[in-house]
Amino acid sequence: MTQPLALVVYEKLLPGTQLINRLQDLNYRVRAVTDPNTLLACAQQEKPMLVLADLESTRNDVCKAISQLKQDPSTQHIPVIAIAPEGAKASKALLTSATAAGATLVAGETAILSHLSQFLDQALQIE
Repeated sequence: MTQPLALVVYEKLLPGTQLINRLQDLNYRVRAVTDPNTLLACAQQEKPMLVLADLESTRNDVCKAISQLKQDPSTQHIPVIAIAPEGAKASKALLTSATAAGATLVAGETAILSHLSQFLDQALQIE
């Protein structure tokens, strides 16, 4: 059986690599996307089962990348788990923007690493 592919959008090295390792432990193939501006093209080419995107970026608008992914007919079906920064960095506006952009779920950094399997199950439920 082919391993499902997950795209992981991140800028910060530590949580990004931890997430990739956890996904690989759950038998996912993983492709890192370090530039959110390439997310749509990468998803169109790679055809992933889901996308995990860290919302905290100093260089790019990750919510805009999620929105582009969800507006494109060829990729709009792909579930997106948005990862919000912890504490004061997790502004209500950022969480609202991620949901408005089309994120399937929004979870905190600590929660996503601790409960990744449950978040994957929830995001991949067929409606």
